[in-house]
Amino acid sequence: MSRFPAHCGDAGSLGDEDCACRSGVPEDDAGNGPVGRLDPRSRILAAMLFALLVVALNHPAALALAVVLAVAAALLARLEPAPTLRRMLALDGFMVLAVALLPFTVPGDALFSLAGLDASRQGVERAAVILLKANAVVLMVLALVGSMEAVALGHALRRLGAPDKLVHLFLFTVRYLDVLQREYLRLRIAMRARAFAMRSDRHTWRSVGYLFGMLMVRSIERSERIVAAMRCRGFDGRFPSLDEPTRFRLPDGVFALASLAGMVLLMMVEAV
Repeated sequence: MSRFPAHCGDAGSLGDEDCACRSGVPEDDAGNGPVGRLDPRSRILAAMLFALLVVALNHPAALALAVVLAVAAALLARLEPAPTLRRMLALDGFMVLAVALLPFTVPGDALFSLAGLDASRQGVERAAVILLKANAVVLMVLALVGSMEAVALGHALRRLGAPDKLVHLFLFTVRYLDVLQREYLRLRIAMRARAFAMRSDRHTWRSVGYLFGMLMVRSIERSERIVAAMRCRGFDGRFPSLDEPTRFRLPDGVFALASLAGMVLLMMVEAV
């Protein structure tokens, strides 16, 4: 089987089974600016190496530079400003709560006092270092990996040596999360058509239990139909498209050199 049907229908139609067979087909990422035209493998490797390096940094100047590099990558990836800002604010809100006590628990020179508790300068610096690390790593991952299509990510993981079963599980999960959501919404519409309203009583909890039970039953039935359809199409446990060779191109080489130069610069600033 060298070609798979190109149609993806609604949940419950034959299109779902067809889509399962072609889950290895990569989607176009070129809409994400210059970053979107790079080989996904180089983007994953760069994000991993950047994260490992940033976690090892401790100098505020080096971490500030890492944030600047992450912002530059986000601009090149053409991330949507509003969703990206919401994600970063959610991260920072959690991180501020996590590091709020550091100034008061880390011993050192008193910087200010709050309710009789002295906040140390060393504690404030440590909290700032943690915040800078988290923001730099998350923003770079969003720019290089978060802007990547899920199917392209699965392809790249397979070509980087990830186990086949893990890649298949990832691709199927991404594909059928949306199917399960549509099935859940249909069941909720059916409940509302019968004048069901959420309350805090026994009837509501029993109905919600029936809802998730029916969702699981329909999911199992759908999975059996999908497996049968895939076997009829000659599925032998692997996606042929995952084995197609790919080559690094000139932009990937330029990106690799730029990434290496940025990481070397970070290490130099850290060493100063």
